[in-house]
Amino acid sequence: MSDSVRLDVWLDVACLVKTRSQAKELCDGGKIEVAGVRAKAHRLVRVGEHVRISLAPGVEREVVVRVLAERHMAKVDARRLFEDVTPAPSPEELELRHLRRFAPAPAPPKGAGRPEKRDRRRIERFRGR
Repeated sequence: MSDSVRLDVWLDVACLVKTRSQAKELCDGGKIEVAGVRAKAHRLVRVGEHVRISLAPGVEREVVVRVLAERHMAKVDARRLFEDVTPAPSPEELELRHLRRFAPAPAPPKGAGRPEKRDRRRIERFRGR
């Protein structure tokens, strides 16, 4: 067994993300930090390093690498690959998460996105085509 593994592979094997490609996207988006520094997917991780994952706005997870693995295994065994050292959320943070469940997502502004067929026809008539 080697003394280091690619970050995206380890995140996938440890079941911290669903797929290796999702791990790569998180790394490319700057959502993964190793030892306090933004990490790329090809970075090699070693035992004892701290990995911080930003899953969503305000939702972060911090783990310490305990065991390295390159091959998939049962989830029960995969949870032994890391130690979760994420601090517990404060009561205010828990209440905010609870309230966000009831707040609907804001609707996109009218006219945002691709025009519908009717709108495209109006645009073409306006341009004189």
